[in-house]
Formats: sequence, C-alpha cells, structure tokens
Amino acid sequence: MMSSKIERVRECLKQGEGVLRLTPTWVPRSFCIPGKRLKLHPDDYYAFGANRGGIDERWFSSTTKADNGPGTLDDEGLSYIYTAAASGTRPANVAPGTDPPLDERVLLRDAIDEIGDEILGSEVMRRHGGWTMYSKFFDNLEPLPHHLHHTDEKAALVGQKGKPEAYYFPKQLNNKRGYFPYTFIGLNPGVTREQVRRTLENWNTGDNKILDLSRAYKLTPGTGWDVPPGLLHAPGSMLTYEPQRASDVFAMFQSIVWDAYTPWELLVKDVPDDRKHDLDFIMSLIEWELNVDPDLYANRFTPPKPVRAEEEMSEAGYLENWIAYRSDYFSAKELTVRPGRSVTITDDGAYGAIVIQGRGTVGTLTVSAPSMIGFGQMTEDEIFVTAAAAGRGVRVENTSEFEDLVMLKHFGPA
Repeated sequence: MMSSKIERVRECLKQGEGVLRLTPTWVPRSFCIPGKRLKLHPDDYYAFGANRGGIDERWFSSTTKADNGPGTLDDEGLSYIYTAAASGTRPANVAPGTDPPLDERVLLRDAIDEIGDEILGSEVMRRHGGWTMYSKFFDNLEPLPHHLHHTDEKAALVGQKGKPEAYYFPKQLNNKRGYFPYTFIGLNPGVTREQVRRTLENWNTGDNKILDLSRAYKLTPGTGWDVPPGLLHAPGSMLTYEPQRASDVFAMFQSIVWDAYTPWELLVKDVPDDRKHDLDFIMSLIEWELNVDPDLYANRFTPPKPVRAEEEMSEAGYLENWIAYRSDYFSAKELTVRPGRSVTITDDGAYGAIVIQGRGTVGTLTVSAPSMIGFGQMTEDEIFVTAAAAGRGVRVENTSEFEDLVMLKHFGPA
C-alpha cells in the first residue's frame, strides 16, 4: 500500500519538476479565540467541535503531530501531499474544490521517511534524519499568556526536542490587528529570580502579575522577532507567520490573561511528573541571561533583509527578503514577483512555501492566494520544493497584470 502511494508521490515530483502541492492543515486550540484572518469559511472555525476550541492555526510543511490534549486526532498538525494529480484526473465522486479522500493523499512525513534523499537530499537526511521544522499561521484575537518553549536539555526529560521559533507579521493578513497588537518579551533588566518565583507561588490568588516584570513592544507589519528556547514571550494579537523547530513543547507562566484563567496544567504540560509542583525546577526552564538582556530589542528584533542588492532585484522584476535569519534550526524568506514578470530563484535547500497574495505559477504548478477556504477544501496556495529543484532553480511567474505575487518560504537546517 505504501509503495503505491510513494510511486504516486514520485509521479507528482516528475510532473511538478520537483514541486509538490500540499493540502491545508488546520489546528484548533482550546485556550485561544480565533482572530478569523486565516481565510477559513466563517462557519468552519469550530469544525473540530466546540469542545476542541476554535481553529486559530494553520500549519505548513509539517511532519510534526500537534500535542493538543484530549481528542487530538491521529494526523492533527501533519501535512499531506496532494497526489490526485498523479492519476491525471480527480476521483469521480469528489466535487471540485474539496479535499481529496485519504487514498489520494500521502503524509509528507511518510514520503520523507521513504524517499527523503529524493526530497530533502542525502546530506540533510544524513545530518538531520528528516524534515526538522515546520511553520504556521498563528491567528488569535487576544494576546497569549507569557510563556516559553523548552531548551533541548529540558525537553529531553519528557522525550521531546527544544523549540526555537521566529515571528513575522505579513502585511497582507493584518488589516485587522486584533485586540492587543503588542508582544511582551523577556523580563526587565534588574528583575530577580525571587520576583519571578513569587509569581508562581501566587498562581491561584488571581493575576500573578508576571507581566509587571516584563515590557511590551508594538508589532509592526512587515517585521518580526527571534524567540530562542527559554525566552518568555506573550504573543500579541496580530496574525503571525511562525517558522519553528519541529516541536510543540511549551510552559505558560501567566495565570490570568484578559480575565481568563490559565490552568496550572498548561505551565507543567511538558514537565516530568515528579517535578510538576517543584518551583525550583519550573524556574530552571527560564534562560535567565537571555530574558534580562538589556539589548534584547537589538538582539531579537528582525527587520527584513534583502537577499541581494535591491536595485538588481527590482530590475529583474522581483524582491526577496530574509525574514527569519537568527536561528541555526530554520530560516524564512518573503518573495515578491511583480505583475507580469517571472524570475528563476535558486536556493540552497528544500523548502515549503505559502502564497499570501496574487496568482501565478511555480514550476509547472499553478498557485494562488484564496479569498476563502472551506474546512476540508483543497487550495493551490501551499507547495513544497525539493532540494534538487531548489538547487537548479525554480521559475516563478506572476500571471496577473496588476497585483504582486507574494509567497513566504520556510527552510530547515542545512
């Protein structure tokens, strides 16, 4: 069964000249309120069931299963390759625009497990054993609690990996900026460990006031932030593109957010069972010097950086910027192709991409940014480019006379 699916993937690779089409991957969160900027149909934000919470995330190029509490589906958070194109026709019983049945899809994870050398390249497979990052759109109406993601050392205690991540705020998806477009990051210089420990001791007395020990930064569309493991952060209410390492560990350090209680269980979700009430251990999750860095803004803010001279790119009809570039575990670019222009782009490794504006072609595949997506509906906005195709160059054409074609590209480690 798997061999026939892999042959369909190979046929898609051949037809797409090394570019695969992926199906949308939606993830609900019980502790979030959807910001409704994911272009999901208004009726579908609770498609997993109201008890699971609203859909406020869409994951890209993911081989990582969501760690999402009771009721998590077996394939929740995992990306599928669309393989119906390999047969040349859609199944007769499937309406146009809807997601193909499971036998017309193959998990990206399974394809990489089977033919990773053909997708990621043999050197990446040798070094990393697979695709070790994913990206997402995070779309919350309100801010999240001040929280952190574990280092490798602490994550290993619960059988997981540490999680660095990065933020980028796409202009195209942030006309509505939510209730609080500011993000608290780190702790104020001079804050003591005793002060932070006291906020944990006061967890059940109401607001534990950890935000009193931090500062918020205004979020600016078209810019971003670097968030290493162990750095406290309370994401604001802008839709955020988040490249990150393939892990879903976190610890919430804020007891009340906008009058909503954060259960202690979300603080210790990824803490060993015998340490779930050990305040000294919980405090050790915080990378202290990173949090009280007096130059935190200079060291973590990430304005876009052109990949080459802007004049050179402008003459060729495009603009490409690095938008995540401080981590060894992933990186990301934003590519804009001007109306009626085409460009061949080479990259050093495989990548996933999501189209956020316009229409055109990538290799042999048509791509476009949808205006609305039904839950379970197929789209043509998400792709995955193999290492071989990226290395020889992928032709990207904007077929519109008037509108830019814009895509976000996420890369794993080399």
